[in-house]
Amino acid sequence: MPRPRGELSAGVVAYLTGDRTRLPSADEVRRADPFGEDVQLLLYVVYETHYRGFATVDEDLEWDPSLLAVRAAAEQHFLAAVREETSGDADVAQAVGSLLVEPVGDDGTSVTHHLLREARLDQLREYAALRSLYHLKEADPHLWVVPRLRGRAKAAMVAIEYDEFGAGRAEAVHAHLFAELMADLGLDTTYGTYVDVAPAELLATVNMMSLFGLHRSLRGALVGHFAAVEITSSPGSRRLAQALRRAGAGAAAQRFYDEHVEADAVHEQVVRHEVIGGLLEDEPWLAADIVLGIEATGLLEDRLAAHLLAAWRDGRTALRELPGAPAPTLPALDS
Repeated sequence: MPRPRGELSAGVVAYLTGDRTRLPSADEVRRADPFGEDVQLLLYVVYETHYRGFATVDEDLEWDPSLLAVRAAAEQHFLAAVREETSGDADVAQAVGSLLVEPVGDDGTSVTHHLLREARLDQLREYAALRSLYHLKEADPHLWVVPRLRGRAKAAMVAIEYDEFGAGRAEAVHAHLFAELMADLGLDTTYGTYVDVAPAELLATVNMMSLFGLHRSLRGALVGHFAAVEITSSPGSRRLAQALRRAGAGAAAQRFYDEHVEADAVHEQVVRHEVIGGLLEDEPWLAADIVLGIEATGLLEDRLAAHLLAAWRDGRTALRELPGAPAPTLPALDS
């Protein structure tokens, strides 16, 4: 169970572990920063009950009405803040087109461009540790949209997900490949290990997927998010694979991103023409939600990038410092 980051998350952690007296009210949630540590950890913890859960938590609490009421208040607060920072447009072609534009050469300002130029193993290890909160459950939140699609969109979505889950081979499941990358970098591969050192900016990127995936009304936003991930993945993965080679990482670390260079180049075409095209053919009124998903992904990834790059350029760790604890560090490579 993660360490609380304020009264809101402390109340949820207490509720899940047996103390029913501290659950926050909807008004208390709405007064907090929707992008802040407390709200984002609250959401992450409650959402985790829908994934693998916690060893000390009763599994029936996944659908506890009081807990769901707090989750709903936090979701509405978070989603409203995201909507305020996005355009509200419904031009899907323009939104998708913006994802296809890559900086010339290595002059981009993204995290992957920075890592390619710097190729510092300590920063690559921090990046992998933080991204593990998504990649060790990679594709899981996207599956929730499948029962809400039909026809071309459903068939194409399942085809892509089949690849993400290793095409029927456990050793090729992308989450397993990422665990091998982590092991190659000397990181702990246990699911959820790095949640306490993950900043709110990272938690928000994972929470967004859970939010979009768990709500049928946001199926268009989930498809937009999925499109943003798949379309931008191949060039970013190419840069990370090159960065890992330059930094002297092992073959397993390189394999994960090498796999995504090839696979996601194909997925990009399928998601654009079949998943988005099929969904708009069936439900054209979801265009604005697809754009929301694309823009929300960019918004939260930009916030995360700003956090990471500011820390690294200042010579600091990007890992979240724990109150009352020494500066966070990752296991030594020879551990």
